[in-house]
Amino acid sequence: MIEVKEALEIVAANSSVLSTQKISVSKALGYILAETVYSPISMPPFRQSAMDGYAFTHSIRHQFDVVGTSKAGDHNNIKLKENEAVRIFTGAYVPKKADTVVMQEHVMANEDSILIAKKPEAFANVRNKGEQINAEDVVFDANTLITPAAIGFLACLGITEITVYKKPKIAILITGNELIKPGKKLPKGKIYESNSVMLQAALQTIGINKVKVHTVKDNLKATKKALQSILKKNDIVLISGGISVGDYDFVKEALLKNGVQELFYKINQKPGKPMFFGAKKDTLVFALPGNPASSLTNFYIYVYPAVKNKMGFSNTHLPKIVRKLQNQITNTTGKTLFLKALYNESSVEILEGQSSAMLNTFAIANGLVIVPHDVENIKKGSSVTILPID
Repeated sequence: MIEVKEALEIVAANSSVLSTQKISVSKALGYILAETVYSPISMPPFRQSAMDGYAFTHSIRHQFDVVGTSKAGDHNNIKLKENEAVRIFTGAYVPKKADTVVMQEHVMANEDSILIAKKPEAFANVRNKGEQINAEDVVFDANTLITPAAIGFLACLGITEITVYKKPKIAILITGNELIKPGKKLPKGKIYESNSVMLQAALQTIGINKVKVHTVKDNLKATKKALQSILKKNDIVLISGGISVGDYDFVKEALLKNGVQELFYKINQKPGKPMFFGAKKDTLVFALPGNPASSLTNFYIYVYPAVKNKMGFSNTHLPKIVRKLQNQITNTTGKTLFLKALYNESSVEILEGQSSAMLNTFAIANGLVIVPHDVENIKKGSSVTILPID
C-alpha cells in the first residue's frame, strides 16, 4: 500500500501524451493543439464599418452629398471628395479616403445629402485592417484547448484544418453478479448498476464523449477473456468492481494473466483504498472500487489527470483552493481523507454521509476536502485545501 503522493507520481510518470492527427476545425472541440497556428490573413482583411450609417472624411463640415452605397460583401471603390459621403452598413468596406462613420441615428438625411446632427470623433466606428490579428501573427500557441470561440476564430480566418493531440480511446468494464440495468424490475438481492453512466458523465466533462461499456459476471475465465479484447483496442481501461480481496473478486488476477504490469495496488486513503493501477505497453488500466463514491473519488484524483495528460493538457490536475473550515475534522485512520463538502467564497462545510457506498452526498457536494494522512485534528476556522468538482 502506498501514499497518495506516490500514487499520483506513478500515474503521471506513465501517462504520456498520445500522437497527433490533423482534424477539421468544425470537429476540434475539446482537443488540444499540437502546434502553433499562424494567421493566413489579417482580420478584418479590410477596413470595415462598425455600424449602419454614413462614411465620410472627418472635417469641420456637417453637411455632405451622398454619392453611393457600400453594403456588406461589396467592394465599392468610391473615391470620395471632401464634401461627399457614402451610405454604409455594418461590416461593409470603407472607401479609401473615408476615415469616420457616423451612426444613422445622428443624421438628418434626404435623397442625396445628409446633415450630421451629432458628429463623432475622427476615426470613430471604423474597424481597421488587422484590428484583431495581422497576417502571419500567432493565432494560438501549441497546447491551447479548442473551445467554441476558438473554432469560430479559426473559421473566420479561413482555417479549416489543425493538428491536435488525439483523444484517448477509453473503455469501461463493469463487473458484478448483483448488477442489473436501470429501467428493469429490481429482483431481490440485486442493485441497479450506476457506475458506468457516472464514469461516462465524468469523462464527458473533460471532452471524452465516446466510451464503450462492457459488462462481465464475477468469473475469472469470463473476466480474463473480456479484458483480453478490451486491452488491445483502448488507450485507457476503467474497471469498476472486483478489485478487492473477496472470493469473487477476479479482476486483479485476470489483469495479471493478460500481461498487465502492476504499478501499484491499494492506496492509503479513504474512500478508495482498493485500487489497482497498471499498464500493458501504452494502455493504462485503472481498476476502481465498486462502491460508487470510492469509484468517483478515485476518478477525480487519478483518472482525471491521466486522461488529460494523454490529451496533451498542460494543467492536468483539478485546481486546489483554500477555505476556512466550518466544522471540526478528526482523522484517526492514518489515511488521507477525501471528504465531500460544500464550499462558498469564504468557507467550507463537511457534509454528513461520507460512506463509500453513498452517492446522495456526492450529488450535492461541490468539492473534496483533503485531509493528509498524518493530520489527526483540524479545528473549526482552520484553512483547508479543497478540490473543486462543480
